[in-house]
Amino acid sequence: MKYGITMFPADYAIPVTELARACEDLGFESLFFPEHTHIPANRRTPYPAGGELPQEYWHTLDPFVAMTASAAVTTTLNVGTGICLVIQRDPIVLAKEVASVDHLSGGRVLFGIGGGWNVEEMENHGTAYKRRWKIMRERVLAMKQIWTQDDAEYHGEFVDFDPIWSWPKPVRKPHPPVMIGGDGPRTLQRVVDYGDEWMPIGGFRSPESLARRIDELQAMAKAAGRGPIPVSVFGAPMRKEQIEALEAIGVSRCVFFMPPEGADAVLPRLRHAAALAGV
Repeated sequence: MKYGITMFPADYAIPVTELARACEDLGFESLFFPEHTHIPANRRTPYPAGGELPQEYWHTLDPFVAMTASAAVTTTLNVGTGICLVIQRDPIVLAKEVASVDHLSGGRVLFGIGGGWNVEEMENHGTAYKRRWKIMRERVLAMKQIWTQDDAEYHGEFVDFDPIWSWPKPVRKPHPPVMIGGDGPRTLQRVVDYGDEWMPIGGFRSPESLARRIDELQAMAKAAGRGPIPVSVFGAPMRKEQIEALEAIGVSRCVFFMPPEGADAVLPRLRHAAALAGV
């Protein structure tokens, strides 16, 4: 089992450099940062977790800047997006950002992606909510072409470009793993279609229910001629018996949430998570 940490890198929270160094020193394998480019002030879309939207959603740093800073002060820690809103980014620019951080970090990028939930946020980027999954698929496939081909081109409904040259190519081959978040009715098919790993959010299913979904995923992967697909639980419970239950059903990574607070609040919680995980 691998163990990672995720935190909104808010401008008022522990500096990401201090957090990254602490994660590596304590033995964690990875550090993930979420993404929201902005939050529309009208707040039309309800917060999925209910209640008021926490302020870290509009105080968070750009994840790729946070990842670069984190990679610069560590040597083994993987840095990732959890998740990147591909639907709100230009795929040619995003492909270069991912490859650049992977180049600078020596191949330590984990590329978590998702379709998002904030309708007006994605509309401000020109993305229609009902088309987001088709757009995400094409953008990821186009980025894979850029990462793996010297003369890269892609022709789809939402992404269309003739051959281009774009370097650097990722250090990790063939490219950083594309970890698809979510747990909807079509999520597993997306993972098998164009993902490398599945990253469901913890707490929404019992271990028994999640085990059935993992079995379904692996059966779909086998039918598609693929090997076993790694599963990372994002926001895993910080209880030893539940961690052991997740490991028993085939989860390969647990990622613990940290609150976007100062070092005095985050570091003790981080040490507790490390002791719990036995890293």
